[in-house]
Amino acid sequence: MPTTNDSPLFQPTNVLESPTWRFISRMNEKYSLQLASYSDLYEWSTSAVDLFWDAVWDETGVIGHKGTHVVDKFASNLSENVPWFSDAQLNWAENMLQNKSYTKVALIQAIEPTSNIPDPGLRTLTYGELYTLVANLASALLLNDFKPGDRVASYSSNCIENVAACLATAALGGIWVSAAADFGADGVQERFEQVQPRFIFAVDAVVYNAKIHDHICKLSLLLNGLSSAIPVKPKVILIPTGLQPRNPTKWSNDWVTWDDFVRSGEEAQLGQTKSGEIEWRRVSFNDPLWVLFSSGTTGRPKAIVHRVGGMLLQARKEFAICGDLKPDDVFFYYTTTGWMMWNFLVSGLATGCTLVLYGKSSSMVGNLKPPFKYSLDGSPLRDPAFLWRLVDKLGITIFGTSAKYIDHLSKNYKPREHHSLATLRHIYSTGSPLAPQLFDYVYEHIHPNVLLGSITGGTDICSLFAGMCSALPVYRGEIQCRMLGMAIQAFNANGTPCPPGQPGDLVCTRPFPCMPAGFWPLPGFGTEEAVKVAQEKYRQAYFSEFNGVWYHGDHILITPSKGGNGGGVVMLGRSDGVLNPGGVRFGSAELYDVIDMCFASEIQDSVAVGLSVDNGTDEQVILFVKLPDQQVLSEGLIQRIKSEIRSRRTPRHVPSKIVQVEDIPSTLNGKKVEVLVKKIINGSPLSSVNPATLANPRCLGSYVDIGKTLRELQATA
Repeated sequence: MPTTNDSPLFQPTNVLESPTWRFISRMNEKYSLQLASYSDLYEWSTSAVDLFWDAVWDETGVIGHKGTHVVDKFASNLSENVPWFSDAQLNWAENMLQNKSYTKVALIQAIEPTSNIPDPGLRTLTYGELYTLVANLASALLLNDFKPGDRVASYSSNCIENVAACLATAALGGIWVSAAADFGADGVQERFEQVQPRFIFAVDAVVYNAKIHDHICKLSLLLNGLSSAIPVKPKVILIPTGLQPRNPTKWSNDWVTWDDFVRSGEEAQLGQTKSGEIEWRRVSFNDPLWVLFSSGTTGRPKAIVHRVGGMLLQARKEFAICGDLKPDDVFFYYTTTGWMMWNFLVSGLATGCTLVLYGKSSSMVGNLKPPFKYSLDGSPLRDPAFLWRLVDKLGITIFGTSAKYIDHLSKNYKPREHHSLATLRHIYSTGSPLAPQLFDYVYEHIHPNVLLGSITGGTDICSLFAGMCSALPVYRGEIQCRMLGMAIQAFNANGTPCPPGQPGDLVCTRPFPCMPAGFWPLPGFGTEEAVKVAQEKYRQAYFSEFNGVWYHGDHILITPSKGGNGGGVVMLGRSDGVLNPGGVRFGSAELYDVIDMCFASEIQDSVAVGLSVDNGTDEQVILFVKLPDQQVLSEGLIQRIKSEIRSRRTPRHVPSKIVQVEDIPSTLNGKKVEVLVKKIINGSPLSSVNPATLANPRCLGSYVDIGKTLRELQATA
């Protein structure tokens, strides 16, 4: 189990002035309660779910008609997916664009310098300008016969236009679908053909690794694939980035440029009042807002539909009550447009703060030589100072990234030695567990007095189960708290709650509003048969493990409560990747922590999986390691790894075999695919793999060969 410490690394000041504590005081007054801590508030929020979420609506100033119904608080079977706020009418984009100031900056876009454009500068847009742009885009969509429920897709980088197109889609009651520009055309086709978009926004070029890459060829491949897969040809709006000269020979005659599309909407002024205000289409709380896709490593990505009100109310709770985001914050998250953290970032507009847009691309993961082997769009590890210079230049206060980025940064760079970083208040980390030693790195080498919010949730809920709270301390190796209103527990294999300190599977036992509306197609968007298939897949995905309880698929440990937090959370890996040698279950993160702590300079990456033995009654732990170029795994290093794991964990944790590989397979978002590796070394064919979802699928062949050898050795043992 990852080590933690009862002495906090960060202790908030002025706790009684925090929005969490103000909320406690108001709930005590309103309902004659005696809540005295976050722990008390959490327990109340997960028992009186109707009162709590009703109060969140009021506390965060949601615009719309709430009505009297909240939720059936007696609902015990979450698989029934009970409706929320059945009388409510609201619009997500209307809530994002409450601020209409022409002086307050809403969006800042930065891109990486290249040899051709050494100083690309910054693009900015005020809230007033963003509002006008969204109004013109909505008008242009209506001019092209847009209808509520139409899907609008994006195949773009993290740019201002992408945010505006999303807002315009939501303003009209449409459904937003996004794929990152680094995705291959085949992978995007697998996603878009499921939802059949009527409009596609795309950029003409992207930057990563200090080079400009044409995007039109990939867009053309996507459109060619879609032409035989969907009945209606989507209208394409191309966003010129200025990164490369326009080449009309690559364009289709029916494409329209962004500027022309916006201009047509400005001239038509559809969907607007006489004074130029957007005529927001308010919809049901439970109507679809956007579709996110699972990684789909062993099949077609699942199209997960998120509801309008759930996304709005959950984000308002996370930012306004727990995270304490303020209008004067400058909020940055290092993300692609195909990762849920982009949606998370954009939802920050409701606070009236400034968002910084800077994309990442994981298509180059593993292709750069050390020390900068993790390349991202804007390649911040190619120049590790870039993002931290951006913090000082823009006054970034909230800095979000992935645990993998922090891990790689820790091996090469100490931002505090080179930058002021005086404006930083929070650092958020997600994507994979943040190892305890990386907590130390952040406080020692980035900022000594920042709230380090390790957060977890995922694409399935497009929000957080556990995460940050500005009223709570930060403890080494722990996520601060379970988020308000999210009744998560750790269940053992028998489906009963584990006591504090004992690992189990993450479940949620009470209704929560960000539970997806379902998988695509929802009723009304497909044939009766297709809808039934989607509903059954949805049930199998989340409710087949424990009856009536949301099963999330993460292996976790909830710590004993301290500092009034009601128990922090330690992420131990994916439940389907849990290792179980000799009947002793533990998460792969327990091994990765030791590798990162003791062998950071010798091992670049690793993945641990179970090899089935004794006719499936037991398993052996196999640890695959990637070493720097030209380095060979020696018997001495193997023994040192085993010795450290034995002393820092238990003898049961020691891998049976440690095998050197050329690369560790990962998704396009940089996550290790433990389950896929496990299947392959246990004999699953490569034909079961969806290569379009992986950043480096070519490395899988070596795992097939290694798996065959390992199984043969077992057969002769």
